[in-house]
Amino acid sequence: MRVLLYFRKKEINRKNDMYTNYEQMNTFIKIKEREFQLISKLVYSNFGINLTDKKKALIEGRLNKVLKNYGYKSFQDYYNAILEDKTGELLTLLIDKLSTNHTFFFREREHYDFMWNTALKEIVNRGLETNKKEIRIWSAGCSTGEELYSVAILLFEYFGEDIVNWDIGLLGTDISISVLRTAIEGSYDTESIKGLSKYYINKYFTKKGDNHIQIKDDIKKLVLFKSLNLMQNYFPFRGKFDIIFCRNVMIYFDTDIQYKLVNKLGDYTKKGAYLFTGHSESLNKKNTQFFYVKPAIYSKI
Repeated sequence: MRVLLYFRKKEINRKNDMYTNYEQMNTFIKIKEREFQLISKLVYSNFGINLTDKKKALIEGRLNKVLKNYGYKSFQDYYNAILEDKTGELLTLLIDKLSTNHTFFFREREHYDFMWNTALKEIVNRGLETNKKEIRIWSAGCSTGEELYSVAILLFEYFGEDIVNWDIGLLGTDISISVLRTAIEGSYDTESIKGLSKYYINKYFTKKGDNHIQIKDDIKKLVLFKSLNLMQNYFPFRGKFDIIFCRNVMIYFDTDIQYKLVNKLGDYTKKGAYLFTGHSESLNKKNTQFFYVKPAIYSKI
């Protein structure tokens, strides 16, 4: 009888331990106000992103899995670990989790129409006049790469066989390592190409399994993806750009950071170059190197 009671007690203790572990694994860790302020300041000082009180729930939700995976019992523990991490990997993971990356092929179609009808004609004319047939385009905040690949497809369509006679460099940068991996791979689920015509799909993509497609190598050869923090004092670029896409990036910055970034973008653009922004973003034209062309489109003075 004692033996039976012993095993029953042992079984009950084992179940209680399992229940406790389960509860710990599924406990939602709340962020305290002081912890929120510390993480917000850390993100702002390193990346210029302004996390207001409205983002508190977002931080709490997106980082809970990180805390559990790494065994941190609080956001304070996580914050301390970031400061102590000499590799910078935890800081990179932080911004990776907080970044919102939503895009698709040929998003904001009017920008690509403007490129076709106006910008590329001007670039070609400059190239012919200077006998320097080169094109440089930068997607700042490129996310998973659809924006830059859309540019590459447009250039293939615009130049046709003559594209081999042009020195074309397309650069995509982002602070999120995970989205850059997707961009470099160039593999997407079929949902991301729903808005594309069958002509584009058949010409520039190959099927990859039942639900994925792959950008063809001819397109991938034109593009380069790199990690870049837009808060750096200078950018490691040798030349200047004809077009910069900086869409839905500045919405995360306050006015001061926006101003500094736009002026840095101006330093890396050619005269007459174009800057494309998001439609919810506008520039203070009096204090920048750009003038207004039409909604979300500016030109270098």
